[in-house]
Amino acid sequence: MDEGITNLLVVGIGGLGVMTAAEILAETAISLGFDVKKTEVAGMAQRGGVVSSHVRFGKRVLSPVITQGTADFLIGFEAAESLRWVPHLRPGGVALVNDMRIVPPVVSVGLYEYPDNPVQQIRDLGVTVTAFDAGAVAQELGNAKLVNTVMLGAVADLLPFSADALKSCLLDRFRTRKPKLVALNDTAFETGRRIASSKQNR
Repeated sequence: MDEGITNLLVVGIGGLGVMTAAEILAETAISLGFDVKKTEVAGMAQRGGVVSSHVRFGKRVLSPVITQGTADFLIGFEAAESLRWVPHLRPGGVALVNDMRIVPPVVSVGLYEYPDNPVQQIRDLGVTVTAFDAGAVAQELGNAKLVNTVMLGAVADLLPFSADALKSCLLDRFRTRKPKLVALNDTAFETGRRIASSKQNR
């Protein structure tokens, strides 16, 4: 981390909740008194295009942009997109990857080839990776839209603020907007947290 600043890079494919997850991370940091800057880029997000969001927080943050080689955490909602953004990680940075595969339009129209094993390719670069299929977990819990909550739970114990602070911010959103989904999202968060912990402690 540079001068007490934490850099979180959240990437993936439209429809998986990348931007919402980034917003919740930023809101949590704000609630704890950090200066926060956030920026996002969406390419046809509603059609499965690529999405990325930079979240930076610390005592004082001047720019929202995470430059190559400076991200502390890469939170990847799709395997190939995670691989594509690995150069932004700093040495010793950590990748948390949803290893479900969603073939983006640029692949289906023949502009690019999907990597054979993107998670292994990330590991081959010497990056510390925690990977699991958050999409399958969400489906098992009964709602495919829970991917971002599962991913937030998975990264919760790695961040420089408490997992409880992150979960509280997440659940407050649902209490305000969709109170019937509070319990389900609580379960999804703790499930992601438990799975990631079991993989990190192997």
